[in-house]
Amino acid sequence: MATAKKAPAKKAATKTADKAAAPKRAPNAAFSKPLTPSPLLAAVIGKDPLPRTEVTKKVWDYIKAHKLQDEANKRNINADAKLKPIFGKDQVTMFELTKLISNQLS
Repeated sequence: MATAKKAPAKKAATKTADKAAAPKRAPNAAFSKPLTPSPLLAAVIGKDPLPRTEVTKKVWDYIKAHKLQDEANKRNINADAKLKPIFGKDQVTMFELTKLISNQLS
């Protein structure tokens, strides 16, 4: 007498189906709200109100254009004449940068 083999159980849902069923996340309104830069920060990015994400992007563009990243450790940013009043010291880490910039926005 031959024994019948059982078919393997089918998976109920795939990972892509789970992702498609998840609701879309709305963007956080706090990131897209235009904020006015302080006069110190306006010297670097301009005086127009910008969303927080754009402010960070413009500061990084300034840092890269003026080659202010430390050559030995790219996580450090060297302050020039415009950034030193914002930073309060000669060198900051990229992790401190966001906090220091937020203090200059209203």
